[in-house]
Amino acid sequence: MDILFILLLGLAIGSFLNVVIHRVPKGESVVFPSSHCPKCGVKLRFWHNIPVLSWLFLQGRCGFCNSKISVRYPIVESLTGAIFVVLYLKLGFTSQFLIMVSLFSTLLTLAVIDLEYRAVPDSLNLLALTLAIIHPLDLNLIFETLQNSLIFGGAFSFLRFYVSFFVGKEAMGEGDIMVAGTIGAILGIWTGTFAIFLSSILAIPVILLTKQREMPFIPFLALSLFIVYLFEKEVISFLNYLLY
Repeated sequence: MDILFILLLGLAIGSFLNVVIHRVPKGESVVFPSSHCPKCGVKLRFWHNIPVLSWLFLQGRCGFCNSKISVRYPIVESLTGAIFVVLYLKLGFTSQFLIMVSLFSTLLTLAVIDLEYRAVPDSLNLLALTLAIIHPLDLNLIFETLQNSLIFGGAFSFLRFYVSFFVGKEAMGEGDIMVAGTIGAILGIWTGTFAIFLSSILAIPVILLTKQREMPFIPFLALSLFIVYLFEKEVISFLNYLLY
């Protein structure tokens, strides 16, 4: 029953994230006006807003104008539900759980916005970074996470500068730097470095398959952070085996 509640909560939050993804890049309020079809502008009924099920029931089309509704909506809702359940199984219903689901929900939002708009709002990036820095909920540890964040963000800035110089064009977006800082705050230096490496490994086959020269990198950074966070003990053991 607890897991079902967490899943439903995650699906509901995912529905809200879709509103954020659609409106924030356009500078629109996420509160007003209420949910409406982006094509015809008609206010949605409550049964049009049931996560995942409404999209399936309506067969991916608006109930008023029959315009196509992006498959992104049920995907984001499902991913958010999965994030909530997985983190609940790892952390239980604790203050740490609330912070981490907020963080990864924000990163999911950033990743999708980066994919759709090729740009990310600084407000959401700053929110993710702040959540990462304060996630230990211990003042002494917060200073350490802040330090790791600054080191990681700075190192990523230098990497961006040199790669951009050698390839002759901007290699990574400025938003990637803040996400790198978020990774450093959550995982620390060595484990965070592994997460950056993993993000590159995840990105390479996608770039080769899609043949896109400019691929949004935040989705890979966010995914690698999530994977390494879930299996942090195993990653640390693996790194210790390699290094020592």
